Amino acid sequence: MTILHLRRAGTSLVLDARGPGLPRVVHWGGDVGDLDADGLRHLVDATVPPVVPSSFDEPPVLSLLPEPSAGWSGRPGLAGHRDGRDWSTAFHLDGLDVDDTGQGAAGLTVRASDQAAGLSLTIEITLDPHGLLTVRHLLRNDGDGAYELRELTPVLPVPAVATELLDLTGRWCRERSPQRHQWQYGSWVREGRHGRTGHDATLLLVAGTAGFGFGDGEVWAVHTAWSGDHVTFAERHPTGVSTIGGGELLAPGEIRLAPGESYTTPLLYAVWSDAGLDGLSDVLHTHLRARPGHPRSPRPVTLNVWEAVYFDHDLDRLRALADRAAQIGVERFVLDDGWFRGRRDDTAGLGDWYVDESVWPDGLQPLIDHVTGRGLQFGLWVEPEMVNPDSDLFRAHADWLLAVPGRLPPAWRNQQVLDLARPEAYDYLLERLDALLTAHPGIGYLKWDHNRDLTEAGHDGRPGVHGQTVAVYRLLDELRSRHPDVEIESCSSGGARVDLAILARTDRVWASDCNDALERLSIQRWTGLLLPPELVGTHIGPDRSHTTRRVHDLGFRAATALFGHSGIEWDIASISAADQTELAAWVALHKRLRPLLHTGRVVRVDHPDPAVWAHGVVAHDKTRAVYAVARLATSVAQIPGAVRLPGLDPARRYLVRPAPDVPTPASFNLRPPTWLDAGVTLSGAALARIGVQLPALHPEQSLVLEVTPAPS
Repeated sequence: MTILHLRRAGTSLVLDARGPGLPRVVHWGGDVGDLDADGLRHLVDATVPPVVPSSFDEPPVLSLLPEPSAGWSGRPGLAGHRDGRDWSTAFHLDGLDVDDTGQGAAGLTVRASDQAAGLSLTIEITLDPHGLLTVRHLLRNDGDGAYELRELTPVLPVPAVATELLDLTGRWCRERSPQRHQWQYGSWVREGRHGRTGHDATLLLVAGTAGFGFGDGEVWAVHTAWSGDHVTFAERHPTGVSTIGGGELLAPGEIRLAPGESYTTPLLYAVWSDAGLDGLSDVLHTHLRARPGHPRSPRPVTLNVWEAVYFDHDLDRLRALADRAAQIGVERFVLDDGWFRGRRDDTAGLGDWYVDESVWPDGLQPLIDHVTGRGLQFGLWVEPEMVNPDSDLFRAHADWLLAVPGRLPPAWRNQQVLDLARPEAYDYLLERLDALLTAHPGIGYLKWDHNRDLTEAGHDGRPGVHGQTVAVYRLLDELRSRHPDVEIESCSSGGARVDLAILARTDRVWASDCNDALERLSIQRWTGLLLPPELVGTHIGPDRSHTTRRVHDLGFRAATALFGHSGIEWDIASISAADQTELAAWVALHKRLRPLLHTGRVVRVDHPDPAVWAHGVVAHDKTRAVYAVARLATSVAQIPGAVRLPGLDPARRYLVRPAPDVPTPASFNLRPPTWLDAGVTLSGAALARIGVQLPALHPEQSLVLEVTPAPS
């Protein structure tokens, strides 16, 4: 048919659709320029691999859906069968629909079919104005019998110059831990079998040139936007071809397409940059901020009362917390777990979504009225997908569980999972949540938790994770439709449900249940690879962390929480007057910097000393910035090297100074650098290439620097 070239914001996708089969992926990555038909033909001809001895007579074709029938011997894009037949496909290209007017996103729809296998395929590709590529497949069963689908995954090529892989793993309270290695021959496969995204989810799988960093190197990355079981992979073939891709991880028998039925893959997000990891983040953050449903109002400073009161719900104590919160500058008050029937600890009550009359004899309204009367928004914790065996709901409807017939899945935090693909369970939860929000219009926020994996997740005797995930999306969508002003946080025992599909239906994520500022520095840094700061909850916890028992100064905790959707998780009614004053100053600083923090470009500094971390946010017009420099531990060097401050206008002069109105952290220095008192004026070029020498901070201390235009 033709050769297609989609271009946006420095990114190109070139497809060769001249053959009878699915289009060959010629190039995905940096812009190859404004090529005419002859230029594109020469480009395609220059990239066709040669025929080598002891191989196919024609070069194998790598399409967006790799097929063995095209000579592809790597991971297939489609796996399935019809009673053992139609297990291999040879799709014929039926047509192309191109939407590339030069304005907005560029779109391509590929239509293909395999009449012998009784299947038709639609591939939807979008390259948005910021250079972000999304791909998804739709497979329809046109045959007479059922077709069992095992895998359907988009795949993209990566050039041979990408020799390293970076992805993320983790666990509860240590999410988003990076791991990096050489890209060897074979497959690097990351499978998530938790029934949710998972604490160990990679978020982004990144392939890059040797030594790529935050600010340099050429990198390619993919994200599988799905909140259930999923797979993301990188594969390097001895043939010289390298690929990355991802999709839903399906259990045997989970998707059986009856004649006429179809299945659509999750979106695969793919992004390229020649400016390192920060370049990837910039494209992703810009894309997310351009969504119609992206939060536009200032992100309210939030007090969550969990670490203040746990299950001890007392109206007077909670009112006192709200009073102190208002004095400090908090804007949202969230009542956490323990407000519903029978919920005095985590062993009972889940599923019984009625206000507990024994704890709240007059209901929640007196607290809601008090909180909103102090000018704060009111939020509430829920965990709708779960049920305790010790609950009225379980006793009445044990058959509503997501389970294999005849036995319960292993217990996890004393709870099981409701099967939301069962209409009765879905209708019950929708009615209860809708009734709760309707009866209490003062509730403007739900902290939506999800505290266990989906193990042996069965629905009517078959695997049920796919149906559960779709039902959760439908429940969230319906609640948002009925209560459009209610914001929702995705919390899943911390950061176990962080992906772009759940964020299409929620307003922020809880990155981790760990509020230890030292741990949070890493968790937030790597969560920010995918998400902009305003979508990530970052709270100031107590001086002693309840998950690590580590003790930190308020300044270190507050500087860490500054760079996100900031809040507090601490019994602020019992803290000292000095802590109240300092906490209020940090809250005021966050509010003042919030317009920059929640709109600017995130930068992370590659510093040679692993004990020194620096990161910041730079306004898109490069007029101002804010950076934080953290000392994680002692260093071998007595004085660490100067810290570079990237992202500014090289030709502009800036004033750099510690953030006013909050304490400057203690340091080893008998005589700190003289510029700290009044600030220093330097060009953007000097700040990026030389940097500034900072005081030798004590371990687990942070210094916040503001950068503003130099006085004329």
